[in-house]
Amino acid sequence: MKIIAIGAVTAGGKTTVVNALKARLPKTASLHFDDYSFEGEPDDLTEWVSKHEEFYNVWDLSPLKADVERIINSGEYDYLLLDYPFAYQNTMMKDYLDCCIFIDTPLDIAMARRVLRDMKEASADEIRNEMNTYLKYSRPCYIDMLTDILPDSDYVIDGAKEIEDIIDETMKIIQSC
Repeated sequence: MKIIAIGAVTAGGKTTVVNALKARLPKTASLHFDDYSFEGEPDDLTEWVSKHEEFYNVWDLSPLKADVERIINSGEYDYLLLDYPFAYQNTMMKDYLDCCIFIDTPLDIAMARRVLRDMKEASADEIRNEMNTYLKYSRPCYIDMLTDILPDSDYVIDGAKEIEDIIDETMKIIQSC
């Protein structure tokens, strides 16, 4: 079985790509990082990013690791796709990964997607406040993905491409891993 991690900044396309690939690849399971709560998960991501010591290893990914092992041991699947932001950076997970793919989505596109996805009912003031928070505090988290995770990935895909092109390119990479 091959375990493939798909990474990107928030709203960079991870979930969309994983779900599309799962529909195309037979005998494929998927796990999504956002479906979990982890011990050691920082309350304040901006403060966490500023510290950078042990950085990705403060997250105790035991629940995710247990599910990965359960899927491996089931013998039912050829692929396990992880919607997972850390590539090889977390020591608890890195030895399980056969391939890490990073979708390099420009930050303006990711932000626009996030606002459209998560703030459909928000007022103009709420959106302005969110943009202010992003500029003042959250942007370092996005930048860290580009400086730490992107270069730690085996493959990088241009996230500005049409989603079908991203899915097709990711599919070719997975089949060659």
